Amino acid sequence: MNVEIKILNYVKKHPEGTMILDLASVVKAHRHTVKKYVYRLEGAGKIKIRKVGIAKLCYLKKVKK
Repeated sequence: MNVEIKILNYVKKHPEGTMILDLASVVKAHRHTVKKYVYRLEGAGKIKIRKVGIAKLCYLKKVKK
C-alpha cells in the first residue's frame, strides 16, 4: 500500500489530530520520510497541519461545498 494512502487512512480515523511521530510508527518509516509525505499531502490540499507547541498535528482537510 502506498505511504500517502496509509497516512490518509490513519488521519481519517483520528479526527482529533495525529502527530507525525504517530504516523511514522503506523507507516513504519522514519519521521523525516513521513514529514515529506505529509507536506506533499498538505500542498495537495488533502490534509492540514496545525502547530501546537512543538508538536505538529495533522488533520484531514474538510472539503467545502
